[in-house]
Amino acid sequence: MEKITPIKRFGQNYLKDKNIINKIVEEINPEKDDQIIEIGPGLGALTERLAENNKNLTLIEIDRRAIGPLKSKFESANIIEGDFLKINLENILDKNRKTKIVGNIPYNITSPILFKLLSVRDLVNESVFMVQDEVAKRITASYKTKDYSILSVILSYFAEVKYCFIISPNVFYPKPKVNSALIHIFFKEKTGQNFDDKLFIKVVKASFGHRRKTLKNSLSNSIFKHCDFSQISIDFSKRAEELLVDDYIYLTKMIQSQYND
Repeated sequence: MEKITPIKRFGQNYLKDKNIINKIVEEINPEKDDQIIEIGPGLGALTERLAENNKNLTLIEIDRRAIGPLKSKFESANIIEGDFLKINLENILDKNRKTKIVGNIPYNITSPILFKLLSVRDLVNESVFMVQDEVAKRITASYKTKDYSILSVILSYFAEVKYCFIISPNVFYPKPKVNSALIHIFFKEKTGQNFDDKLFIKVVKASFGHRRKTLKNSLSNSIFKHCDFSQISIDFSKRAEELLVDDYIYLTKMIQSQYND
């Protein structure tokens, strides 16, 4: 593929190490009938290995310069030029196939991409992403640790997340200034809870809204400030990072019951 100079505003860091690519593909484990969507294939380094075992590839690339070379090299792939965050996945996914979404995703839009996938998790089975190592640690963190965050709670509720391995800046061109890591997300089709999933996300975000303050302080300065917290059996003197996922499930149920009264 012809040389394309990375563009900083797209967060482009092209993967160039074949050993790392092989490890990533091993984790993805592309099966013949899988429907695989790759976000930001760039020069096609990962795509080339995926295409060896799979003919159901969809490549979503925002950089117009890469579209022609990708079409020439991967003739059987469905190649879409555009911003992944603006694409309606329901229009391009075959609901009868197992779907895996993979890629080396830009650090600055990792959270929006993850939240987009949560909204369509009934259509997506798994995701394997290269992300900033700091973000990977936040995603997989345990409660009462400094990395425990909104992403930790929300993703552990909607999915099972595996921290696979760290990735050196040396395997990219240009070299990013930080380490990356590979994460593997297995989405739950159903959570087993009878409440509004969007409300759960809002409750978690509000709880972490003022991280250094108590839970009561954070929620009292949020969209839930009119709730009667005296009716909820949680220690509101704790901080958000001191609550288990089960605590957030209970809190959401109690808040929803007040809305429904």
